[in-house]
Amino acid sequence: MTDPRPAAANETWRLPPPLFGARCRACWFTAAIVALVVASFWTLDLQWAAFLSLDAARSMARFLGEFFPPDTDPAFLSRVAVATWETLAMSALGTALAAVAGLALALPASRLHQDDAALSRSPTRLLLNALRSIPELVWAGLLLIAAGLGPFAGTLALAMHTTGVLGRLFAEAIENAPPGPAAALRAQGVGHGRIFLYATLPQVLPQLASYTLYRWENNIRAAAVLGVVGAGGLGQMLSFHMGLFHMNKTATILGAMLLLVAMVDALSYGARRGLTR
Repeated sequence: MTDPRPAAANETWRLPPPLFGARCRACWFTAAIVALVVASFWTLDLQWAAFLSLDAARSMARFLGEFFPPDTDPAFLSRVAVATWETLAMSALGTALAAVAGLALALPASRLHQDDAALSRSPTRLLLNALRSIPELVWAGLLLIAAGLGPFAGTLALAMHTTGVLGRLFAEAIENAPPGPAAALRAQGVGHGRIFLYATLPQVLPQLASYTLYRWENNIRAAAVLGVVGAGGLGQMLSFHMGLFHMNKTATILGAMLLLVAMVDALSYGARRGLTR
């Protein structure tokens, strides 16, 4: 006699673990994060009363009022346009150099198949970690000694840091590529270079391009900041005029930064959407 109950009813359903039980790792992890945040607020000397006071609000309003009206002198706007183009060129060239170098380092930093010994994987990943662990400002400070003031040092600083970021992302994408096409070519005796070009690269290329475009968005902001240490572009103008308290000129430069970031974000977003379709 068959059991009239559905087959699913005969299965043993496992109840979720109790909160903060030995098996609820997510609960303990969340509790640790909350404790860390609370400890951060407790240990830092945060002057909330002074920050939210009426005097602080008045000082901030007076400071913001000095930004208006922005400087719209044609000669100054011309200089801002040149600096904007310089910042855009720094970010684009730095990202392009980083994409090429990152892909070159991603190959030895990844295990291409299960039987790959990948002897250079650990040393190359250590190099990538070192490149991206040093901030762009520190790279710019180091390269200014060799390259001098100007956009060349800023471009190299962006390229060095972004190489570490993209190299690691590219390596992860290559390792996580579906192994079927590469295994089929390997079984036919095809060499490693042709396997990568005809099997692995076509599968991961949209992902690599998406990573590169996203880093370009970040490098626009970083390029604007690098100018503060003398690496050219809008950041250098911002540092100069803020130091002299030319607040109306500063407002114009900040407006140019906002427009540049919005333009690049929109362009990059559209390109990434096109690649994922």
